[in-house]
Amino acid sequence: MKVSIITLGCKVNQYESQVLLNRMQAAGFTVCDPAEKSDVVILNTCTVTSVSDRKVRQMLHRMRRKNPNAVLIATGCLPQASPQAAESQLAEADIVLGNSNRSSLLPDLQKFLKGRQRIVDIVPHKKGEKFEPMCTNRFFERTRAFLKIEDGCNRYCSYCIIPYARGPVRSKPLADLTEELRQIAAGGYSEVVLTGINLSAYGQDLGLTLCDAVEAACATDGIRRVRLGSLEPEQMDDVVIARLGRQKKLCPQFHLALQSGCDKTLGRMNRHYDTEEYRRIVHGLCREFANSAITTDIMVGFPGETEEEFETSRAFVKEIGFAKTHVFAYSRRPGTVADRASGQVDPKVKESRSHRMIETAEKVRSAFLKNQRGLTESVLFERECAPDVYEGYTANYTPVQMHSDENLCGKVISVTITESAEDFCLAEPVQEECAKTSTTF
Repeated sequence: MKVSIITLGCKVNQYESQVLLNRMQAAGFTVCDPAEKSDVVILNTCTVTSVSDRKVRQMLHRMRRKNPNAVLIATGCLPQASPQAAESQLAEADIVLGNSNRSSLLPDLQKFLKGRQRIVDIVPHKKGEKFEPMCTNRFFERTRAFLKIEDGCNRYCSYCIIPYARGPVRSKPLADLTEELRQIAAGGYSEVVLTGINLSAYGQDLGLTLCDAVEAACATDGIRRVRLGSLEPEQMDDVVIARLGRQKKLCPQFHLALQSGCDKTLGRMNRHYDTEEYRRIVHGLCREFANSAITTDIMVGFPGETEEEFETSRAFVKEIGFAKTHVFAYSRRPGTVADRASGQVDPKVKESRSHRMIETAEKVRSAFLKNQRGLTESVLFERECAPDVYEGYTANYTPVQMHSDENLCGKVISVTITESAEDFCLAEPVQEECAKTSTTF
């Protein structure tokens, strides 16, 4: 039987989808592209916003229309966070699974194939549960490996449904992490991205810290670059930053979630830091990592956000000088504190603030890209984006395009950045006389 998977959401979901496919293949299924006709189609869902939920419904409907006779399986964050969605939003799925019991996928599928009776199998998360054993050395991307090392979140920000979808913080044991890193290197991947739902919390349940995971990755022979997924500011103190700074393979790009540049708004969000602490973390990272890139997420239109608070947040974005900013409007999530809060912002106001914040973010990004001109950097090329033009990323995740008569995919090459465009830079092979350099890998 043929099986395909469609993944919505974050890098953690992508990693988990790869593991699911590997398990299906090991059980005798033939993995095929989602564009092909499949006997079994798995949708790994996201529920971070109401827009995410709508995409799930649309995708499920599209899957059913395209594969009317296939077994449709919905799994992931949406059913786990909202079990009632099994009927209201996921009615077209033959099997509905949550995050906590992904191991039931094959047994549930076999049961369904025998009786053709719909199965809803969602098990609540529980206190003290352990990190689900997972391992893979094959990935959708050819040049970069993702490694999930942490799951769950204990923060309970007032707007966020994810703690309900993912359960408590739990971490991959260091021995398992080290073995998977060895397999990834043996698979030919030169760059690995450590990911998690609350990555900064890695090791809280094991008496470890994120530094332990980073050091294990950097110590792995064959791994040339180590990159971190999205980080929460928690636990990013000077000691941690200095310890990370000693790892020469660690890429100087940090996606440090902000959400708002206004302290009053951060307080209502139940974020456990203020702008002064965030500023200190950014300065510490920039001090330890040459030519570092700080990227972030910014929410606009949170309940109670005034125009003055919005402008305070926008000014903070300008001050920090983010390399890239993901801007999104607040989305109400039933079951959260913010959903019940007074002062809900009018959708038209949220839309206006989104446009203005995006405009500011784009100007700040343009300034960052211009500052890359003249630098000598190593680039891991990943794809041919036009005939004889290849695109890849520097250590600080600046997208770079370069002309070449030979195939550069999968190669790490030193280049001189010559020009910046709207959302990428142009480069030439490195020249001896480059006067302006930065840390390379």
